[in-house]
Amino acid sequence: MSSKIKAWLKAFRLRTLPLAIATILLGNALAYFDLNQSGEQSFSLTILLLAILTTLLLQILSNLANDYGDSQKGADNENRIGPQRAIQSGSISPNAMKNGMIVCAVLAFISGITLIWLATADTNRLAFFGFLLLGMAAIIAALKYTVGKGAYGYMGLGDIFVFIFFGWVGVLGCYWLQTHQFSVLVCLPASAIGLLSVGVLNLNNMRDIDNDAAVGKRTIVVKMGSSKAKKYHYFLLIGAMVLSCIYSFSIFNFYSEWLWLITLPLIGAQIRKVAAIQQPQEFDPLLKQLALTTTLWALLMSIGVVL
Repeated sequence: MSSKIKAWLKAFRLRTLPLAIATILLGNALAYFDLNQSGEQSFSLTILLLAILTTLLLQILSNLANDYGDSQKGADNENRIGPQRAIQSGSISPNAMKNGMIVCAVLAFISGITLIWLATADTNRLAFFGFLLLGMAAIIAALKYTVGKGAYGYMGLGDIFVFIFFGWVGVLGCYWLQTHQFSVLVCLPASAIGLLSVGVLNLNNMRDIDNDAAVGKRTIVVKMGSSKAKKYHYFLLIGAMVLSCIYSFSIFNFYSEWLWLITLPLIGAQIRKVAAIQQPQEFDPLLKQLALTTTLWALLMSIGVVL
């Protein structure tokens, strides 16, 4: 494998992709459960696969844009904790990264519009245009996290966008594309994975608090300080578990729907570790742990409702 391909794969940040896929699997699993409960057999594997492809492209686009935007704003410097980014290391030029973003955005649009067209073929075409606008908003959100003037990641709005797109849009959007219905009950697991995903971002921001403050990146952590950010983290994780419990109680038919409880000790361990941390760099290994725990939670919740 050439060094250039390795550089691009590193820039794609493959370790972030399982969590994005897990969100899509959860939304489709919840749709499969409700379709089975109602006796319908209309679940589409094609829609599932296209949703996964579109989400992967959007996540990669976001990662490339994050690399580009932070490099342009000076956030990627020698003081930043964590893996060195592609532009920062010189393995990919800013112009090449920009071109990569354009290619990824075009591919995400093509995949997304195909997904929406197929999923709304038997519905009012207003649904198609509604999801088209939502898809365009997702592409813009992926780009504007750190790129350009008014980048929302620099204004403390990253948490809100992660919650919306990794939670409500990812789960509820997939649920609707499969069922053509909206379910208030599905908002519970959708919100739970949204909170857990924000938790991953919060760890990242707690790790980078000093450097972010120095370069003017006003994340929620920078605004509230480390002590309150830890309490915020506890709220995110505990809140997700509470919502999961309420959902499982609401649909309880089989014990399999409680498989996600396997992750509860991992969440508890995460809270204890965060409470004990004294230095920002100590948050770094916890990012991967929480991302994997969240992915496991989503998979177990999905398996539980499908069984």
